[in-house]
Formats: sequence, structure tokens, C-alpha cells
Amino acid sequence: MRLPIPNGLIVSCQALYNEPLHYPGYMTMMAKAVVEGGAQGIRANGIPDVVDIKKHFPDLPLIGLIKRDYAGYEPYITATLKEVEQLAATAVDVIAVDLTNRPRPGFQTPEAFLRQIKSMTDIPIMADISCYEEGVAAYQNGADYISTTLVGYTEYTLGKNEPDYALIEKLAAEVGVPVVAEGHINQPHEARRCLDCGAYAVVVGSAITRPQYITKKFADAVQSVALNVEA
Repeated sequence: MRLPIPNGLIVSCQALYNEPLHYPGYMTMMAKAVVEGGAQGIRANGIPDVVDIKKHFPDLPLIGLIKRDYAGYEPYITATLKEVEQLAATAVDVIAVDLTNRPRPGFQTPEAFLRQIKSMTDIPIMADISCYEEGVAAYQNGADYISTTLVGYTEYTLGKNEPDYALIEKLAAEVGVPVVAEGHINQPHEARRCLDCGAYAVVVGSAITRPQYITKKFADAVQSVALNVEA
């Protein structure tokens, strides 16, 4: 099977329901902007954005996911078969799912969840993982991509707030599918280092597409200087 995601930069164009850019069409325009800047693929959340981006850019490789909270469960990225079915009905090129070692509605293990997904669709699956063991298990059970998306977001990886270069390098050397670097990538040199460590592609999101996050970093820096001047 030919894998559709290119070797290079993928930009995550997402705005959650409580964010200023969560509005129909905004992420499609964001996708247009980042493609003009050189992005070779898009990662998008939710059926409306997935469908609209694919409608306007049919040849642009697109990773789709659905973020949805389930009471009593931690996984929220395409966490059940319902979300997989919804994404599979679109023209999405890859479906990203949480394959951390945490129970989700209907499945106690990520292995059982992935096996059921693979029996439903032949769309390539990107396994969002947080540690080495999860990445290897996802590969062994049929994931088409391994992504470090959830490093620092599971209870057992808390405190990891920068790209996990060692994990990327180890997975790239040991699994037989492309490893995608995602999570805590804030600077161009960090993205380049991920590729130097063996990542097939790099996904960057907040550092490019969330203006409130970007602005806060500048505002905090300026405010800290202003406070020192006043003191």
C-alpha cells in the first residue's frame, strides 16, 4: 500500500470549540496560508474542517481526527469506532487515533481497538503514542504510522515539554513504518533535529496556527521586562 503522507512538514490546523478561530472555513484558510508557506500536508480535527479542507485542496495529503471527551476515559483523539467510521466516510488520507496504553469506551487495550479498526477500513492509520512501548505495540499490531503526538500528555510521561528526540531516534531505528515527530515543536531548528533523529515527517501545530498561544509567549516576555523596569 502506498502511504500518502509526504516526507517533510505537516501543519496541524485545529481550533477547539472554545477558541477564537473555531468558525466554519477558518481552518481551511489557515490550511491555504500554511501551504503557501511550504507545508506539505495538513492535520485537521473534526468532520466539518476535514471535509472543507479536502474540498478546497483535494490533492493535499490530509490526516483527520476527531477530538471528543468521554466521561471516565482519558483518550480523546479518535477514541472510539464511532469517530473512525465518521472519518472513514470522508476523503481523508490518514486517520489519527489515540493508541496509548489506556482504556477507551468499548476496548480495554489499544491492540484490540486497532485490530477492529483495521478490519473496518483500509485507510492508513496513524498511531498517536506517548512512549516507546506504545509505539512498538502499535507497529506490531498494524499501524501505518507512529506519531509521538501524546508525549507529555499521559500520566506516565508528564513533565516532558520538549520534543523527545531519544524516543524518535529509537522508534525510527526499530519499527518498520514511518515515525512522525509531533508535540512540543516550537522552533524550526527543533523540527530539523527531529528529522536528523530519523523522523519521516514533522507535525507542527500551536507554534504556527494558534495565534493566542503565540501571542502569549511574546506578551509574557514583554511583561517580564516591563515588570523589571518598574521595579
